[in-house]
Order: sequence, then structure tokens, then C-alpha cells
Amino acid sequence: METSASSPAEGDGRRSRALFLMLTLATGALNAISFLALGGVFVSVMTANLALVGIAIGGSDPDLAGNSLVALAGYIAGVVVGARYSERCERANRPRVRTLLVGELLLLCGVLVGWLTVDGSPPAPLRTVLLGAAALAMGCQSATIRAAAPPGISTTYMTGLLTSVLTDVLAHRRPDWNRVALLAALPAGAALGALAVGTARTAAPLLPVVLLAAVLALSAGRFGAPGRPDH
Repeated sequence: METSASSPAEGDGRRSRALFLMLTLATGALNAISFLALGGVFVSVMTANLALVGIAIGGSDPDLAGNSLVALAGYIAGVVVGARYSERCERANRPRVRTLLVGELLLLCGVLVGWLTVDGSPPAPLRTVLLGAAALAMGCQSATIRAAAPPGISTTYMTGLLTSVLTDVLAHRRPDWNRVALLAALPAGAALGALAVGTARTAAPLLPVVLLAAVLALSAGRFGAPGRPDH
């Protein structure tokens, strides 16, 4: 019996989908860690942080307001840096995606080192630094995925994906299962992050570091839509 092998494009597509899932797991884990141990805010869900700013102002909670603003500032800075770097690399026809992910990995390694130095219980000043660095990493990841992924795919914020999936369901169209998988990966990663904080708090930030390192190890110079090179 004759069997047909998968085309290289199909293989690249499956690999990219797996890498997006791993990045989303890392995002969920880091959001759980930041919410539970870095001030009750998120490092990739900026809509929620904007709401938290308003809640903090209305409830006279300066600590929550400050943490929310730190996360917002770090994320915005990460997006700006990542987008500017991507534009510069595109004009020069240089690789960009892996470089941006390496930068994100270095930031998360910095968070891990800072976390380990205080056995997972950072005092307020260090907590602010770690929160800002984690949000900066998530902003960088957002810019990276915007450059590498097909339109409509995200690994850091899910409102658009959720709206798209629900719209397809309500219109009796077959949902995009890749988007459904990404939606499921975010809470799965958050569950893993919460479990890490609860059972192995000192090493909790190691989880997103390992996931991101695995993404870089498996990407093998290509990352994105099927047939889309890293440039």
C-alpha cells in the first residue's frame, strides 16, 4: 500500500503550532506567578491591569495601582522595543524572531535569578523590578508573535481569539481548532504556574524559563506560519 509523506510545509506548520502552544503555556504560568507573588497583577493581560488601575484608584489602594502601572509600563516598553527591532531587521533582511525570543529568555532568567536570591519571597523593591522585567518579556513576546505568527494568532492575550472562536460557533462555522488549543493552553499554563508557586515556590519561575528554552531549542531556525522563515 502506498503512503504519502507529509510535506515540509505541513511539518513546519505542525511545529509552529506546537511552539505557539508552548509559548502560551509559559505566558499562563508567568501570569499566575505574577498574580500570586508579584503584587496581584498580570504581566500579559493589560486590559485587566487597566481595570485594576481603576479599582485601585476607587478603592484607595496605592500598592495595587503602582503594581498595575509597573506591569503596563514594562509591557509597553517590551512591545515598543520588539516592534522597532523587528522593523529594523526586516529592512536589513536579518533574522529577528529567534533574537527577540533570546532576549525574552534572558529577561526571564534575570527574573529567576532575582527570585532565587530571596528564596521566592521578594521584598517590595525587588518585587517591582521582577514584575517590570516579566512584563517587559511578555511585551517582547507579543511583538515577536505579531512578526512571526499568522494573522489573528496570539500567545499573550486571548480576547481576540476568544471572540473569533465564539463568532464561528454562533455562525455555525467550524471553529479554528488551533485557536481553541491556544485558549486552552493559557489556563493550563496558569494552573501549572499556580501549582509551582504552591508546591515549589523557590523554583517557580523556572517553569516559564524551561518552556521558552524548549521553544528556542525546537525552533531550529524557523518560526512562524507554514513556510514562513525567521526574518
